[in-house]
Amino acid sequence: MASPALGIAGLGRRYGGLALGVLIVSTAALLIRYAIGAGAGPLAIAAGRLTLAALVVAPLALWQRGPELARLRRPDWTIAAIAGVFLAAHFATWVSSLAYTSVASSVALVTTNPVWVGLASWWLLGEPPSRRTLGGIVLAAAGSALVITSDLVASPAADGGGPGAPLLGNLLALAGAIAVSGYFLVGRRLNRSISLLAYVAIVYGASAIVMNLIATLAGQGLLTIPAAAWLPVAALAIGPQLAGHTLINASLRHLSATFVALAILGEPIGSALLAWLLLGETIAPLQGAGFATLLVGIVVAASGEERS
Repeated sequence: MASPALGIAGLGRRYGGLALGVLIVSTAALLIRYAIGAGAGPLAIAAGRLTLAALVVAPLALWQRGPELARLRRPDWTIAAIAGVFLAAHFATWVSSLAYTSVASSVALVTTNPVWVGLASWWLLGEPPSRRTLGGIVLAAAGSALVITSDLVASPAADGGGPGAPLLGNLLALAGAIAVSGYFLVGRRLNRSISLLAYVAIVYGASAIVMNLIATLAGQGLLTIPAAAWLPVAALAIGPQLAGHTLINASLRHLSATFVALAILGEPIGSALLAWLLLGETIAPLQGAGFATLLVGIVVAASGEERS
């Protein structure tokens, strides 16, 4: 029988890695804003982020996981490639949304995917959420609605939140939420059957190829990124992409897709605080209430996950 200390250590590894991943990913919106401010197009930023990440991961995967990659079946490559396409669609839409609406609203809306992931996991993966997890989803959705409503009431242009087109920005962020839900669900089972390094190498590589194609067709290829914008783009690749997303992918091996997606709802809180400190975006009372509701939802869902 395992000792209580070992049990606590195991819980720390399971939830601690996910918490750290969410914290790192919370810096993404701020770095994207800096890159846009330096003159880079949103699609070029997404392409640069994914390309740099793929260039780092691919050689490591070939060196350490070459035999494993060679043994993969064609269906495995297909699933990983489809997951990469969903990831590219997520970044193409979400990064673009930050040019039109506030950081708080964009990140809150793009992380409303637990509703879609929870329902799809039940239907496609046979993972019905527990009552507590379902309650957490409802609370998280309510918190997101409060944040979005607050942003629509107050003009983003007045608080540094972009050129003042919140409807377009929110629609793009919603599209990003749907795309990242597909990313979680498509790659879930393959992620558990192969090593993490092999998985992210294929997914990031496929995503980079698709994202570069989209950006080039839109006239926002990598060569259009100004020199001053490459620093935040590189930081995006190293931090949120390589460290943050890889930790989140690792957590999918031990936690349900619904809970992982729900925990990512902590990202709007970190992003909004950073935007307040460094970009001067204000946090309205209604937004604060939304963030508090999001946190309660995450705690409730965590207790439901542990019981199940």
